[in-house]
Amino acid sequence: MNHFLAGDIGGTKTLLQISAADRAREPLLQKSYPSTGYAGLAEILDEFLREADVSDIAAACFALACPVSGRRVKLTNLPWEVDADEIAARFAIGRVSLINDFEAVGLGIAALQPDDLLILQPGEPQAQGVRIVVGAGTGLGVAWLSWQGDGYAVHPSEGGHMDFAPADAIQYELLQYLQQRHGHVSYERIVSGPGLVATFEFLRDTGRGIPSAQLVAAMGRGDAATALTQFAQLGDEPIARMALDLFLRIYGAFVGNVALAALPRAGIYVAGGVAAKVAATVQQGAFLRAFLDKGRFTGLLETLPLHIVTNPQVGLLGAGLTAQRMV
Repeated sequence: MNHFLAGDIGGTKTLLQISAADRAREPLLQKSYPSTGYAGLAEILDEFLREADVSDIAAACFALACPVSGRRVKLTNLPWEVDADEIAARFAIGRVSLINDFEAVGLGIAALQPDDLLILQPGEPQAQGVRIVVGAGTGLGVAWLSWQGDGYAVHPSEGGHMDFAPADAIQYELLQYLQQRHGHVSYERIVSGPGLVATFEFLRDTGRGIPSAQLVAAMGRGDAATALTQFAQLGDEPIARMALDLFLRIYGAFVGNVALAALPRAGIYVAGGVAAKVAATVQQGAFLRAFLDKGRFTGLLETLPLHIVTNPQVGLLGAGLTAQRMV
């Protein structure tokens, strides 16, 4: 029996799934690994495939958080190189494909169920129109989808690295603060997990708030961005709420910019781990107000369907669909 392997490899975690070709919706094994705990993808595959105890893998597709061109790529937020031919030879896999992580997200949109989406704005959807997917996680991904023949083709990009454009005085101060660290400041420096932490540090270092000892301890124990989102939503922690509010305003403005560039009349899908974690806060309005705040083109943006993807495995779904087609 043939099997196929799918992977979604990001700067924070690596998701792997193996399935039988005739039972794609019922994975034999699915696991998550902390990416930074391993020297490379091959080391994780060694562990995963040993546990899966499967040898006849006909095809594998790995979605990678980096530009993908050719058979060997270097990840953006990990010190890894992934070589498709080396993986195929080492693990006796018939065919191995590498795709951009947001190409995988775009492909995975087709496999989502209604309860995988949170509607922020219904808009006026047009069949077979352009779609976009945008998502903040360890980095900031952007992809366009255009209808071609009998389905959507995905066009990955590095749109998250466009220059950050401040919209008000505090955002301009944030830009200057981050320029001292990085020189060039892209949207990804702010609209990402590490960017949320940087926004918190800006507020702290400019005297706009003092974190509690509990927040500092929580940020030190584990993922600092996750701690910030938890304290912002559940705790009495003004600086965390300020950081998340500023983050969401910049995020919404960025999604609005991308929407103006693409005119996605078939829908905007905001994916990535950060939006799903703060979906309740997103619904309170700061994100949508910033998205719509485009002067004469506010009315146009009101016609575009806008969704939050709440299924954190949409990229894995897209990689799995690609691997199935290869089989």
